[in-house]
Amino acid sequence: MQPQPTDLDLLRSARHGDGRAFHALVDRHARMLFGLAYSLLNNAADAEDVVQETFAGAFKNLAKFEERSSVKTWLSRILVNQVAMFKRDHRSAKSESLDQGFGGAGGEASGGGGSTTAGVDARLDLHATLQKLSDEHRKVLVLRELQQLSYEEIAAVLDVPRGTVESRLHRARAELRKSLGADFA
Repeated sequence: MQPQPTDLDLLRSARHGDGRAFHALVDRHARMLFGLAYSLLNNAADAEDVVQETFAGAFKNLAKFEERSSVKTWLSRILVNQVAMFKRDHRSAKSESLDQGFGGAGGEASGGGGSTTAGVDARLDLHATLQKLSDEHRKVLVLRELQQLSYEEIAAVLDVPRGTVESRLHRARAELRKSLGADFA
């Protein structure tokens, strides 16, 4: 049995015209990128659009990947840039309520018992609180806590020094604790 190719192997093959290799990268990273996009945009349809644009941008720029970071970090950086462009382009239409943004999320999970509903409520509270944070605090928290990137990877994605990541993360956690209050502390 042959070992699974690494992300870098797949990217190099995709550079040489192997469409299956690029599709394998998409399959590997689509879910993670969707989670990141959704955490930053609070809307599933917008997150899907941004993920598609991310992969389109990655495909167009395969030759520009310099292999100084992981493929995951490179894709995350493209996505963060796509989210920024999306927000810039959609400022006038951005006032969608939290309830609309979570469209079917509550209905799917609330069919069970009370503990499931409590878990959904806690996730909704946390998600709503994340949306209240500044963009830079939300990005660093999502990348570290939800996407589990290292400080170095976050620094590469956000194009800031590691020390900036550490200080933003410290401030973001403090702001999150303050917003959530005693219920989650």
